[in-house]
This record gives sequence, structure tokens and C-alpha cells, in this order.
Amino acid sequence: MAHSEAASTAEQCRTALEDVTDPELPISIVDLGLIYEVTHDDGHVDVDMTLTAMGCPAAQLMVEEVEERLLELSDVESVDVDIVWDPVWTKDKMTEAGKQQLQSLGISV
Repeated sequence: MAHSEAASTAEQCRTALEDVTDPELPISIVDLGLIYEVTHDDGHVDVDMTLTAMGCPAAQLMVEEVEERLLELSDVESVDVDIVWDPVWTKDKMTEAGKQQLQSLGISV
């Protein structure tokens, strides 16, 4: 696959992940800034993501939802999701939309 096609597909994967929300907040994991990297190579997708806190009880659920959502895409045959802790997540990683959504829930950012 050409580099530009792989980049395009990786971006399509990232866009698809906007449908996955944090189980504790009705906010996309993309808007929360939890998705660090998405790569696509010949039908395989690698996702590096983090969580807002170590020991998050919803970690496995979020990993499964990421895998399920990406496997719905026609160009995706397999998915590996890695939880990474470097760099550490901070609210600065959130998109403006994510910050506005948190504020609408009464959470200060």
C-alpha cells in the first residue's frame, strides 16, 4: 500500500474512533486525547492509547470497543491496542470540543 493510502486509512481509523466514548463520560476517547497514535499497514492497525488514570476499571472495556469499532471498517483485518503511559495524559491533550463537553457537564478544565 502506498504511504499516502496508509496515512489516509490511519486517519479514517482515527475518525472511526470518535464513535467510542469513555464509559464514565459521554465524551469521545479521541476528544479526551486518549488516542496517541494510529498506524495502518496492509489491513493491520496498531493503536497506542492511554487512560486518564492507572487502574482504570474500564480499561479492558475501552480496548475491546476500540478493537470492535476498527474491525467494522472494510480495510481493517486485525487490530492491536497498546495502553501506554508515556507521555502521561493531562487535560492539555484534550481537543477543544472535549473540553467544552466536560464544561457542559459541570467539570472544570
